[in-house]
This record gives sequence, structure tokens and C-alpha cells, in this order.
Amino acid sequence: MTILIAYVSMSGNTEDIAHLLQHTLTTAGYTVVVSDDLESLPVNSLLEYDGVLLGAYTWGDGDVPYEAEGFVDDLYDADLDALPCAAFGSGDTDYPKYCAAVDTIEDALRSASGMIAVPSLKIEFDPNTEAKREACVSFATTFMERLEKHKKVQPLG
Repeated sequence: MTILIAYVSMSGNTEDIAHLLQHTLTTAGYTVVVSDDLESLPVNSLLEYDGVLLGAYTWGDGDVPYEAEGFVDDLYDADLDALPCAAFGSGDTDYPKYCAAVDTIEDALRSASGMIAVPSLKIEFDPNTEAKREACVSFATTFMERLEKHKKVQPLG
């Protein structure tokens, strides 16, 4: 099965999370395609994958980064046909809307009829502690479990 991890990162924190997720998934035998360019990723291309993980940092007062705005807007109008998906990202708890861009992406996935396979992953700054790395591994592991379960209940055909 092939999983897409697509994200935007400014300081490298969300990129580090994406690479931890990629490592966990590839170690488990999945094929993983990674894109750091949500700006030019066509939303309809998500349907080419068995599962999708979308990530972003939160900008300003809880905003989706400008380079992901068009993608997220398009996502709200898409039909993902119950594609297993989840959102992840980094933020700073000093801001009142901690990781709000992650919430926006998850909302857009849900609006597009994506199947939220696992609740979003929010990491403060970078995954530089054992607990944060474990949270990333747990997120990816739960995603894989739900993806496998989803695959088993798909109609033949």
C-alpha cells in the first residue's frame, strides 16, 4: 500500500515530524511518497494513494500557511470518497490558537468525505524529545492499523 505524506514547513519542525512518520511507515513495509509542496499538489491526486497524511505549521493567529491556503480551500470542495487520512503539524503553545492549522486541515479532510483514521498529531516545536518521537510513532502506528482495517472492509470490485 502507498501512503502520501504531504506537508509545508517553515522552520523544519513539521518536516522533522513528516520524516519520523515516513520512517515508521517504511519500516513497517509501506511505500511512502513525500511531498513538501502542498502549493502545487492537485487535491484530486490524493485519490491515487491508499492513505494520506497532511501536515502544516500554524502561522500568525492560528492560520494555515499561505503556501497551503489554496490546497486547503480546494480540499473543502473535494470528494475523497472515504480515503483514510489524518492531519499533523507543529505549533507553539504560547499562541492562543495552538496548532489551529492542523485543526483546519482535519476539518477540510472531514468536509471532503475523508475518513479521519486517527485524531490529529500536534507537536510543540520539533519532535526533539523521546515523548514527542513516541507520539509520532504512535500516530503512524495507529494510522497503519486503521488503514489495514479499512482495507479489509472494502468491497471487492
